Amino acid sequence: MSLPPLLMDTAGALVAWIGTRLLAHPRNPWRILDMPNERSLHAQPVPRTGGLAILGGAMVASIGGPWVPSPALAVIMGALGAIALVSWYDDRRGLSPRPRLIVHAVAALAVALLLAPQARGWLPGVDAGITGPFAILFVAIFLVWWINLYNFMDGMDGFAGGMAVFGFGTLAGLGYRAHDLAFAEVALGVASAAFGFTVSNFPPARLFMGDVGATVLGFLVGILILVGSARGDFPLWVGLVVFSPFLVDATVTLLKRAARGERLSQAHREHYYQRLVRAGFSHRRTVLAEYALMAVCGLDAYGAVGASMAGQWAIIAALAALYGVLAALVRRWEGDGQASGKTAR
Repeated sequence: MSLPPLLMDTAGALVAWIGTRLLAHPRNPWRILDMPNERSLHAQPVPRTGGLAILGGAMVASIGGPWVPSPALAVIMGALGAIALVSWYDDRRGLSPRPRLIVHAVAALAVALLLAPQARGWLPGVDAGITGPFAILFVAIFLVWWINLYNFMDGMDGFAGGMAVFGFGTLAGLGYRAHDLAFAEVALGVASAAFGFTVSNFPPARLFMGDVGATVLGFLVGILILVGSARGDFPLWVGLVVFSPFLVDATVTLLKRAARGERLSQAHREHYYQRLVRAGFSHRRTVLAEYALMAVCGLDAYGAVGASMAGQWAIIAALAALYGVLAALVRRWEGDGQASGKTAR
């Protein structure tokens, strides 16, 4: 018998919140400190085990849900477990990029074999799925990119956790709209756990989610976008719109660094959200601005489902223009900050 979803989601958020308090405690034996480096926006060591609280909260929120044991579910859970374990080891001991990427690639490939033939709605009016080996390769790369993209963007208090609350919450809304309760409850469970964590991660953060939280959330983003499109809840491109604040920032930054011939594995502070802080915006003001952008993208995604093809293309064009304007504003504020010598706004 399924338990009331609202009760379990509330319990998941509470477990995540309590978990963050325990994991941030100085006497916690699993406490791992994130030491500031050239990429960091924080100046003091902060615990980075909050991902465990998110995982615990999400598991509690899923108790009694509409789960049906299946080989596909076993593969997905095994892949998530492998990514969580290698990320936990990386948080504790440190790993070079190669072994991490190997685990990410194997986990993504296992899931891609299940999901590649099913994704739909790559663009408005393009409903046919990509088939064959190319589809498997594309989906595997898609999942690996989301794992690492989310980790790249986990660099500011309240940012990655807030993105999870807005993003998975929007996916849940899209699932409910499509009367897909099973999908909606999974997405809402993750959003609830992320909310419990974000309460303690909001600037100034008590702890960070670490690689465990960021890589698992990124993997879940990719999986749920693929699953939601395969189940007909929304087109694939709509799922990308939901998380586009992360997708656009990370992808554009990577392409710009590659074009300049920079070593992509080297730590840096060139993401747009980092540039805003360097331009003089406080962490809190920056993350609130990002929350507003996330809310706009969520509303656009929700409105796109059921809109005409012309309306869907208009939403894509409007978002592209919005991101172009925002990029220009960041460059302008950087110039103003350098000219005035300001350190915070």
